[in-house]
Amino acid sequence: MSNNSKFVEFKSCNHIWAVGSIHSNFKSFESVKKYILENFSTNDKIIFLGNVIGVGESTKETLSSVIDLRFQLMAKFSLLPEDVVFLRGAQEEMFLKLLQLHTAPNPIEILRWMYDHGVDKTIDSYGFDSKELISVSSQGTISINKWISNLKNIVDKNVGHREYFSNLSHAAFPKSKLILFVNRGVDITRPLSAQSDCFWWGYYNFSKLDRPYRTFKKIIRGYESSLLKDNNLENKTVFSLYKGPLDRKKIIAASFSESGKLIDIIESL
Repeated sequence: MSNNSKFVEFKSCNHIWAVGSIHSNFKSFESVKKYILENFSTNDKIIFLGNVIGVGESTKETLSSVIDLRFQLMAKFSLLPEDVVFLRGAQEEMFLKLLQLHTAPNPIEILRWMYDHGVDKTIDSYGFDSKELISVSSQGTISINKWISNLKNIVDKNVGHREYFSNLSHAAFPKSKLILFVNRGVDITRPLSAQSDCFWWGYYNFSKLDRPYRTFKKIIRGYESSLLKDNNLENKTVFSLYKGPLDRKKIIAASFSESGKLIDIIESL
């Protein structure tokens, strides 16, 4: 797995498959995975729109299954590493910040906020006790660093997991630059090269965007706030591959042409 670019440009696409937020829902992902394997074609590309992990209880198993899908598609269709893209979502961002907890000025406060947003489930999935880390966080930098180091070692022992977290991109698009793939949103007042963390935290009123963003006529995202009443798939510009709230455990995947035309869509069982 090798892709250190913040932005990925797909070359010579047939269709681009996009998988919305999975949130560690292993069983739901397995049904989507089966459909993709059966319908993927030569010269197709695939992008995971962030939030593969977190919230659900099966982060380790789900991430391993996602990596297995990558291996299968690369082997069967002779894909290059850059043909399978993983975006950074809020869950990946929080977990990576967790691995730096020993540098935080107020670790307990930060940790409790992360747990309120589902990061504790990721820790537990790797066989650790997330509640124990709360206690450790009050014992100082050395204790926190030791605990986090043990967690990192376990993550590294799972094939492809360390590489996954090391190769997360911010956005992707085909050569046409007519369709943009992000986790949650973009700051429409700035170019892609000048974005901050809007990709995974979102941007004010992004869901209501009704005009192209620069050359991009369609923006595909993998998550939107569960506070919204419904998922508007008919939005003229923003197309959300997400069906909240989180407890529905639904995963949506779809394939698109380079111009942004919807080719196929699947919702998990």
